[in-house]
Amino acid sequence: MVDSTIDATSSPAVRFGWELHRSRRARGWSQVGLSKRMGYSNTLVSYIERAKRPPTRKFAVKADEVFETGGAFYELWRRYSRASLLEGFPEFADAEAKCRRLRTLELAVIPGLFQVPAYARALAQAAANRGAISQSEAAERVDFLVFRQQRVLGQQSPPLIHAVMDESCLLRPVGGRDVMCGQLDHLEALAARPNVTIQVAPFSLGENLPFTMPVVLLDLPDHSVVGYAESQARGYLERTRATVTGWEREYDQLVVEALPKAASLALIRKARKELAS
Repeated sequence: MVDSTIDATSSPAVRFGWELHRSRRARGWSQVGLSKRMGYSNTLVSYIERAKRPPTRKFAVKADEVFETGGAFYELWRRYSRASLLEGFPEFADAEAKCRRLRTLELAVIPGLFQVPAYARALAQAAANRGAISQSEAAERVDFLVFRQQRVLGQQSPPLIHAVMDESCLLRPVGGRDVMCGQLDHLEALAARPNVTIQVAPFSLGENLPFTMPVVLLDLPDHSVVGYAESQARGYLERTRATVTGWEREYDQLVVEALPKAASLALIRKARKELAS
């Protein structure tokens, strides 16, 4: 039984459990009755209602099916999964979904929007192995990344995307050879899209690489531009016009210094060939 005095806004997990409990009671179903309809144990239903166990994406989708809620439980799960993300990142993801142009520089790994699931899982699992996040949080990060990709790249009129990647992104074998080969193949396929431009910043740039951390610039529908950057502990949206203008100026210089599109694609293919051999 869920405590009726509980504050359903106190956490996404509590909110999900409370809505599950409320919806079940409104139908006059017991926990056993709901568990039979959903194909889960009544113990799990009880744990989720009391926020003692995190809901999974599969559980949320099934709840929407059983209660005919049209995605309401999936949205609650998405809010829960966002709670496991780096502080400041959910705000960025909301802005990213609305942008009309996205410019990004990545220094260590393939940009998130371009990552194949196996590559993303390898990164998340490594974080879990280090104890930085839990196994469930690792799975939630991958699920949320796939959701982001669908929300941005799957639009009928997707934004223009300009990505500059440090050469190290191509050479670091995340997930092993097979995963990395698949990732490089995916990059080549993305580069063929009319709205996607990929450039590589070669090692030869040396100290002339203008950024020392990954950055993203988002052109929003209201014609404003915001920036996003991360430290090890958190991410933040930069709205100060003077700062963002400075980032744009540095990014323009980066585009000039990076390899052209054709040469960048050739480097991607070279990295792929060397991995395969």
